[in-house]
Amino acid sequence: MIQLDFEKSGGLIPAVVQDAVTGEILMLAYMNQAAFEKTVETKKATYFSRSRNMLWTKGESSGHVQHVKEIRVDCDLDTVVLKVAQAGHGACHKGYKSCFYRAVDGNELKIVEFQTFDPEKVYE
Repeated sequence: MIQLDFEKSGGLIPAVVQDAVTGEILMLAYMNQAAFEKTVETKKATYFSRSRNMLWTKGESSGHVQHVKEIRVDCDLDTVVLKVAQAGHGACHKGYKSCFYRAVDGNELKIVEFQTFDPEKVYE
């Protein structure tokens, strides 16, 4: 089994999620060892929810599954990049393709993308 350094940061490592075709950054999540192992096994992105204190597979309630095409690991073995094929209309639970739908504009945040789905209809 691949030995990543989960202990350096309290048992969780960052997972940068990138569209496998366009290279667009879709989201940032965290993985513990169990989430990483399940992702490798199933080829579906699985993360550790810090707010719910549990594993979750992306798309299990929305249908917006992330099919993992490649996993890259950084030089310190404590960060991963998941290159994914994003199913559905987006990665963001707020209704956007990417969680990075806002840009800094002076002292404000400006929305720079359109919503691709209505989260209230998806997460009922």
